[in-house]
Amino acid sequence: MQVKSKSLLVLVSFLGLYLLATGVSWALFSYLREEPSVGNIKTTQEGRAKIDQGLPKTEECPINGAKYSKPEKAIWETRRPVAAMIENHADSRPPSGISKADIVYEAVAEGGITRFLSIFYCGASAEDVKIAPVRSARIYFIDWASEYGKNPIFMHVGGANDFGGTGATAKDARALESLQKIGWRVAGGNDFDTTFDSGYPVFWRNYERLDHAVATEHTMMASLDAAYTQAEKRGFGYKDTDGNTWSEDFTAWKFGDDRAVTEDTTDEIAFGFWDNKPDYDVSWKYDQGTNSYLRSNGGKSHIDLTTQKQLSAKNVVIQFVKEKGPIDANMHMFYTTTGNGNALIFQNGDVVEGSWEKKTTTNRTRFLDASGKEINFVRGSIWIEAVPTGNKISY
Repeated sequence: MQVKSKSLLVLVSFLGLYLLATGVSWALFSYLREEPSVGNIKTTQEGRAKIDQGLPKTEECPINGAKYSKPEKAIWETRRPVAAMIENHADSRPPSGISKADIVYEAVAEGGITRFLSIFYCGASAEDVKIAPVRSARIYFIDWASEYGKNPIFMHVGGANDFGGTGATAKDARALESLQKIGWRVAGGNDFDTTFDSGYPVFWRNYERLDHAVATEHTMMASLDAAYTQAEKRGFGYKDTDGNTWSEDFTAWKFGDDRAVTEDTTDEIAFGFWDNKPDYDVSWKYDQGTNSYLRSNGGKSHIDLTTQKQLSAKNVVIQFVKEKGPIDANMHMFYTTTGNGNALIFQNGDVVEGSWEKKTTTNRTRFLDASGKEINFVRGSIWIEAVPTGNKISY
């Protein structure tokens, strides 16, 4: 009788565990089915959760005002912005991953060759974005990166410096010394540099990214997911080690919905950075169907290697900046990022002739219309072209 009682007790226990497991499974299934922030996730070959782009887009990105789904917001609210240096040398094209950037700055790095500072935050939340080719820093790009909170994740491969004390690099161009001065370039800091403290799996060389051989300097790739994982370990997640969110020091721009004009549209914007450097001439062609601008570089459609689609922007800003240089034996340039100047803001097929102002390196650059009122950007990607003052812009 005692044995039968024990057997019955074991049977009841197993039955209870089965019902409990079934109930939990049913509850979890119901939750996943009802909560799109978890249930509509697909797994990529790399094992990274990839969010379904068909979900309702109800959440505003604080960087560029674009709308995203709730699960994407849940991811970006565990992180802080990445500011990554991506090169634009003609031999390195096309770039990888830049179409996922929320904002892109373009300026000359040296010799009329432009480079990009790409701000990744909301657009990189749906999947692991691989970017390339990552290249070295310049001091004026650091000024723009400084607008994205106190310690954004700054990704690059070395930069202008004079650590050897040769004097070949002018003081105004010493990017790495600037990173030290502002407290980013310390062991375990928010400065992710392959020549300092960052390597695989954040950075690696890929000599086969393009279908032809290229010089080594054009081969550096990076994983944004790996960078975010490393940043979290270093205390640079959405909050810092003191519990402060990165956005406490961030000033958001103003945004509005699409309002495309139907007549007298500005169909094409064209300009160059330097004379006799046609590979770096830029044109943006307005596409009324999507109310966006399609980018060409050096007379060719500029595509993202990953998506195989032409790069586009909802807003194209021409920020006229003072150019000085070359200022040293290494042919470095210097562009003024603080103060004020003229600007052209292209959006909705129209143009606003206005201005820009930035009080200090850490202050947010503000773009104003002719009356001094701050511009409302159209929700979506923003490209800021830092063009030397006096250059001709055709539109």
